[in-house]
Amino acid sequence: MDVFRMTGPSRLTGTVDIRGAKNSVLKLMAASLLAVGRTTITNVPAILDVRIMVELLVRLGCVVDYDAEAGVVSIDVPAAVGIQADYELVRAMRASISVLGPLTARMKSAHVALPGGDAIGSRGLDMHQAGLEALGATVHLDHGYFVADAPEGLRGTDIALEFPSVGATENLVMAATLARGTTTISNAAKEPEIVDICTMLVEMGARIDGIGTADITVTGIDELHPVRHRTVGDRIVAGTYAFGAALSGGDVTVRGVGLDLMPNIANKLTASGASVDDLGEVELGDGTVGRGFRVIGPERPRSIRVATMPFPGFPTDLQPFVIALNSVSDGVGLLSENLFEARWRFVQEIARLGAKVRVDGNHALISGVEALSGAEVEASDIRAGAGLVMAGLRASGVTEVSGIDHIERGYENFVTNLRSLGANIERVAKRDILSFE
Repeated sequence: MDVFRMTGPSRLTGTVDIRGAKNSVLKLMAASLLAVGRTTITNVPAILDVRIMVELLVRLGCVVDYDAEAGVVSIDVPAAVGIQADYELVRAMRASISVLGPLTARMKSAHVALPGGDAIGSRGLDMHQAGLEALGATVHLDHGYFVADAPEGLRGTDIALEFPSVGATENLVMAATLARGTTTISNAAKEPEIVDICTMLVEMGARIDGIGTADITVTGIDELHPVRHRTVGDRIVAGTYAFGAALSGGDVTVRGVGLDLMPNIANKLTASGASVDDLGEVELGDGTVGRGFRVIGPERPRSIRVATMPFPGFPTDLQPFVIALNSVSDGVGLLSENLFEARWRFVQEIARLGAKVRVDGNHALISGVEALSGAEVEASDIRAGAGLVMAGLRASGVTEVSGIDHIERGYENFVTNLRSLGANIERVAKRDILSFE
């Protein structure tokens, strides 16, 4: 098995370019199913999850051209596409559930295997089901598949979400674009990725009001048309390198994402003693223009208190980096996890590096130590893996992170980028002693 091996401590310095958001591009690719013809999406990150979504679309009957180096994916959608998303793909990537809304809306039926993905806690599909049923579909579970049928098509209605779920908001907005009449979704998610998918749908001809607010109104139309769309930058990847700079006492310029997408992140970094500067518009490595910012970390960070919340609150995906930062801070930090309970699996791994973390319910109390020490640890999900890498870069000695397939689902060129920032890290093959031949 391959592992990431790093020798620390390392101080991250330099510039890193961030491409499109994983949590957006996968849904944009699913949205292409709503329109017959060729939709092209740019600023696409070269990550495993994109390849999985490409395969899913191919199996549904689309012709997909994916240029990972250029960051472009073109999807030719036929008049009739398949309606079944098989378990072997859906179990590897929860975002596969995002084909549910488009298939139900355009093909009037969808059979999508119950999703897998990261082990970060329970994430039921109750709101997806209730929303589609309100739109006129019949929904049931059949041999592990989420089955939605709407033989007469969907019809507009009023939907109130119990929680501002990103996935449910995306699926229901996509489904409503082709429903008869008007749909209102209250308590909708407001993440930048929601804004991105709504923007693309409007470019495709959809009629959507209230984008970026908790109340979205969709007036259904008969058909959408294919478009060319640029994916919004990945604020979570940007935040990863930003916390890496603060954690390591480094100096990192992040290009491709602006601070407008991460207000609470910037505030917490500043509270830790880091300097955060908005660079406005900057030229990216591919010649395009995007926003950027710079983070200069302190010699030793101050402890911070963070509570994860839906946007515009602090994102749960950056929770591991808060724990890593607090683990070497001057003081005692507090992290309250309000979204996904199983993210605490990260705690038992970072404890192997010498972090002092005590968990009580949904709260983690982190007592800062002067130095972490390298050890063997395992990634349980995308962000936990990246958080362990960042912690390992601050630790003295050698740290090995296994389970790196999780990390590669969400980060492109992770080792290459970190090495360019001065990290002593490499991907190496390591014999699995539990493999018997």
